[in-house]
Amino acid sequence: MAERSQHRASEGLEGRSKRPATGTGSPSPRERARITCEPYEAEQERFVNLDLVMDLFQTRAVSARRGKPLIRAIAMLLAAWAATVACVPREAIAADDDSTSAKVPRFYGAKPGSLLKARGRIATGDKSLQRALKNLVATADEALEVAPPSVTEKEQAPPSGDRHDYMSLAPYFWPDPTKPGGRPYVRRDGERNPESRDPRANDGPRIAKMGNSIESLSLAYFFTGDEKYATHAAEMARVWFIAPATRMNPNFTYAQAVPGKADGRPEGILEARHIAVAIDSLGLLVDSKELSDADRKAIVAWLRDYVRWLLASPAGREEQAADNNHGTYYDVQVVRLALCLDRKDYARRILVAAKKRRIAAQIASDGSQPHELKRTKSLSYSRFNLEALCELATLGEHAGVDLWGYAGPDGAGIRRGIEFIAPYVDEPAKKWPHEQIDEVKKEDFLPILRCAALAYKAPEFEAIVEKYPAARADRFQLLFVP
Repeated sequence: MAERSQHRASEGLEGRSKRPATGTGSPSPRERARITCEPYEAEQERFVNLDLVMDLFQTRAVSARRGKPLIRAIAMLLAAWAATVACVPREAIAADDDSTSAKVPRFYGAKPGSLLKARGRIATGDKSLQRALKNLVATADEALEVAPPSVTEKEQAPPSGDRHDYMSLAPYFWPDPTKPGGRPYVRRDGERNPESRDPRANDGPRIAKMGNSIESLSLAYFFTGDEKYATHAAEMARVWFIAPATRMNPNFTYAQAVPGKADGRPEGILEARHIAVAIDSLGLLVDSKELSDADRKAIVAWLRDYVRWLLASPAGREEQAADNNHGTYYDVQVVRLALCLDRKDYARRILVAAKKRRIAAQIASDGSQPHELKRTKSLSYSRFNLEALCELATLGEHAGVDLWGYAGPDGAGIRRGIEFIAPYVDEPAKKWPHEQIDEVKKEDFLPILRCAALAYKAPEFEAIVEKYPAARADRFQLLFVP
């Protein structure tokens, strides 16, 4: 599910549930990461070592051309093996320029077929989507006035000294009034420290602006055909991913730092979900000339380096092991990027593992999400994780893996999770019985309900959506079309 509103772009950036204390009976986070990575490990090894496979093939091929029959045979076998199990990512954002699919826009952040359905209905004069289209175009017009952001704009350099490295501060950590200089900072769950939004030392606002803007511009181009939107989206991509003076280094090593305690934390990888939004959105520009072949190849090269870091780094492995919204969004990010790299085989394996690893492990028999209920903003985080699960299920539709219909041994699944929160979003709404320290915007739940209405053919969910008149102008009307 793509980003639906600008004001929610940064929600949940720190939100990992409390880990059990380390000790004899409880593994440390690093140990737990090692244990819980096992379902992913073999496939990650193949994905990360892809270039080694191809280097080996190329070496054999050179020898074969020198006339060594045995090695020629080996080279042919290696070529067949590489094509079958390695699946080299195509060097284009959407598809090979010579392939028949090169002119077919793709966007994994929407229900399969919805964008074409929406565009077709608009073309035939259907008025029901006009407010959503008008709102999208207005947002894209605002994005046209935004200068392409870059990580190099920050005034404070990260510990590496390289402003090309992404950097941010953990939002829920504050100076300790009992310590000299307030360090190390201490956690106050759900209470955002304004320092974490200061653009002089944080790239968080910039990456959200980049991802949201590229998505809005790309969608506006898809629906209107106006090249000005593609032009600006492409320029933003070049600034963030390609240009030597402004590009981001492909890692999140210094994300969500805690002053006096850590230069960066695995939790910061949650902020990288805007990368997946941006990369995926560029697939809507496939029939535009604004992204050159060289641009596409450079972006794919950046993306492949980032995915290797995401899969193989200690931070990536620990974030993968997270048992709440962090782990879910990790899977969303990996699956979405794998699909963008034409690695549907890898995406499918992560999605299949997510049935038990994310759905059964996170949703209780009554539909509640115990890891999110621990939070001081428990309704907000219940929504946030359900949103991630719905995104994962939508990606599953693109990859041919059904997560909507999966239920664990106790019958719990995504539907039961949505049924659990629905009464607290309906009008009139029940009072949420758990801790929630700030006000919740109920409209933020509507995309989840629309997804559920379509996935389960459940009019009761759509009936709640219809109680909110402003929903007619929301972007999800174009991305998830009845």
